Amino acid sequence: MHSSTSTSSLWRPWTPITQQAGSLRIVEARGNRVRDAEGKWYLDAISGVLNASCGHGHPRLIEAASRQFEQLVHYDPMVSSHDPAETLASRLAELLPGELNETCLLNSGSEATEAALRIALQYWRNIGEDRNRVITFEAAYHGTTYLAQQLSGLPFTASEWAPPFPIEHIALPAAPCAMRTEESADALIALFAKALETGPPAAAVMVEPLLGLGGCVVLPAGFLARLRQLCDQHGALLILDEVFCGFGRTGRMFGFDHDGITPDIVTMSKGISGGYLPLAAVTVTSSIKETFIREPIAQGLRYGHTTGGHAVASNVANAVLDVMADEKLVENSAAQGATLLEGLRKLESSPLITDVRGLGLVVAIEADSPESAADIAAAAAQAGVMTRHERGVIRIAPPLTITDDDTAEALQKISGAVDIAAAAHR
Repeated sequence: MHSSTSTSSLWRPWTPITQQAGSLRIVEARGNRVRDAEGKWYLDAISGVLNASCGHGHPRLIEAASRQFEQLVHYDPMVSSHDPAETLASRLAELLPGELNETCLLNSGSEATEAALRIALQYWRNIGEDRNRVITFEAAYHGTTYLAQQLSGLPFTASEWAPPFPIEHIALPAAPCAMRTEESADALIALFAKALETGPPAAAVMVEPLLGLGGCVVLPAGFLARLRQLCDQHGALLILDEVFCGFGRTGRMFGFDHDGITPDIVTMSKGISGGYLPLAAVTVTSSIKETFIREPIAQGLRYGHTTGGHAVASNVANAVLDVMADEKLVENSAAQGATLLEGLRKLESSPLITDVRGLGLVVAIEADSPESAADIAAAAAQAGVMTRHERGVIRIAPPLTITDDDTAEALQKISGAVDIAAAAHR
C-alpha cells in the first residue's frame, strides 16, 4: 500500500521524500546520452553519478564484464586472491608516482575513506607514536559512512555522533570565486600551517584536489605542492581523495598530477570502473604497508568487505585503463574541458551568474541563488541536457568520451537555459 507522499517503495538517498513521487526515471543509456521513460533523450552532462567516464554501454567494458562473469565472479578476498584484482593492483602501482605501490580494493569511495583513515591512524600506532588528529577542509566531502561523515562540515552531511578522534576543519579564506588567486593560496596555506603548528601532532591531512560537493571549488595552482611541503615539515601523512577527480576528470590522470606531487595515501572510486560496477581503491606507500607486518594483533589490515576487489569489477577496471589509453580520454578531458569552460565563462555577463570555474571536464556555474540554479538546471533539462545543481552551484561533468559536437550542443543549450531563467526572473 502506497502512502500519499510517494508512489514508489524505493527510498532514494539524498532526495527529500516529498519530492520523490513522479520524478524523472531513466530507462536507457548509450554513449554520452540517456533516455527517460517518456522516450526523451538527454546529453548526460553529469556522467550518471559522476562516474560514467567512458560513457554508457561501452562494448569493451561490457565484454570485459561478460568474460569475467563466465570465468570467475568473485571469491573470498580473505581466503584467496585472483588475477583481475592482482592485475589491477599492479597497474595502479605503475600508474601512480613514487612508492604508491600497495592497494586495497573496496566497493565505494566512502569505504575507501574509512580504510584510508584506519590505515593512517594505525600506522602511527604501529611505529609507536601517539598521533590521531586529522585536518581537512570544512567544505570537504569524503563520503557518508561514519568516519567519512565526520570529516565534512557541509550541512547536508552533518553527523549526529561525536568523532572518534580529533578533527580540525579549515574554512576557505575567501569565496569560491576568489579562491584561484595567489593571495588565496597564501591565505589557505597559512591556515593549514597554523593547524599543523598548534595542538598535538597531526596524524594526517586529508583533502580533495578540487572540492566537489563543497561547491566545485577550484583550489589555487600550487596549493597541493605547498601542502605536501607542510606535511613533510610536520611529519603528517598527506591523504588525497581522488574519488571524484581521479582517472582523467580534471584533464590529468589524477588531480594531484597538476602539482606534480606524491601523496602518502590515495583514495579512488567513481571513474576507476567507469560506473559499470561498484569498485574503489586505497593505495599507500610501501613504507606504510610494511609497518603492518609488525602490527601486534592481526599483522595486517583489519578492514574489508565481502565484495571488496570483486573479480568482475576489477576486470572492468582493467578494461577502463585500456580504453582510457587507447581513446586518449585524459587528453580529451583536458581539451573538451577547456572549450567548455571558455564558452561557459561568457555566461558571467548574465545577472544570474556570479562565477564560472572548472578544471578539465568538471565545470561549475555559480548562480546568484539556489532558486536561480534550480531554474537554470530545469531549463537545461527541458532543452535536453542533464546537469546537477546543489546550493546554487550547477555542476557540469560529462563523460570523458564527449565529442566536439556534444560540447557545442552543451554550450548552446546551457546558455539558452540561462537566458530563459534570466527572462523569468525579470
